Amino acid sequence: MNERSERTADTAEPLDRADRVDPATEAFVAHRSLLFTVAYEMLGSAADAEDVLQESWLRWAGVDLATVREQRAYLVRIVTRLALDRLRALGRRKESYVGPWLPEPLLTAPDVAEDVELADSVSMAMLLVLETLQPTERAVFVLREVFGLEYDEIAEAVGRSPAAVRQIAYRARARVAARRPRGVASPAEARTALQAFQRAVETGDLQSLLDILAPDVVALSDGGGVRHALPRPVVGAGKVARLLAAGWWKRDAERSVELVQINGGPGLLVRVDGEIDGVLAVRVESGYVTGAYHVRNPEKLSRLEQETPVSR
Repeated sequence: MNERSERTADTAEPLDRADRVDPATEAFVAHRSLLFTVAYEMLGSAADAEDVLQESWLRWAGVDLATVREQRAYLVRIVTRLALDRLRALGRRKESYVGPWLPEPLLTAPDVAEDVELADSVSMAMLLVLETLQPTERAVFVLREVFGLEYDEIAEAVGRSPAAVRQIAYRARARVAARRPRGVASPAEARTALQAFQRAVETGDLQSLLDILAPDVVALSDGGGVRHALPRPVVGAGKVARLLAAGWWKRDAERSVELVQINGGPGLLVRVDGEIDGVLAVRVESGYVTGAYHVRNPEKLSRLEQETPVSR
């Protein structure tokens, strides 16, 4: 063997080792989108969900993989427990929040809307419904109804017996059913309604707004006490149409409005002088806008420059 061949043989094994991804990292990366979605649906905050994933990774990195029977279930269990701890702390933080609180909006890929159940579960409307649940109820509902985990798996994640989890799931389903939106529009139906809504908003045409808004439409606005926003929910087509026609969400500056996918549904991304000023997500049912969710809190606008992967 010549000198060059000897050098190649000597260095080949270390190079292979450097290129190899360790099994713990490989498993975590493979399930990261799912884990983020679990944490986000429990918390309604992408920033807090990312913090939970960081903590989860540290826990996972210290686990002996030889003792893990099902990596996906084990990772979901870690994320759920940490998200529950953070959810309880968030509840105290929200008590002092200035004005209405809305979930942190995500820019999502168009194919998310094609998965009707996933799109519905991450929608602004559903996340607001989930806010009405107790932390353990929310965790059980998300893991069972969205991700289809078995009761014994959920029991391990939330620290309850399978029988108790069944009761919690029953109670959570009933509470969600009483509050959840009536139906889910197809992507094409939602897109058509959003385009009509956008034209009406940009022109300030009151009649066009009345034509696209449902009679019981609800408008919510979140400025976090930093940006101008509605101080309380506004209900009814007439009131919401007048607000939109008057330009309550606009500023006297160079504006651009872009049709985007927000949390798996239709939305408008608003830029002022080239900078993101806010996002207006809408809920469409039976061809009418039933909910308008306007987020202007700067701390909640960081996930709108690029798509955030979500999955089940």
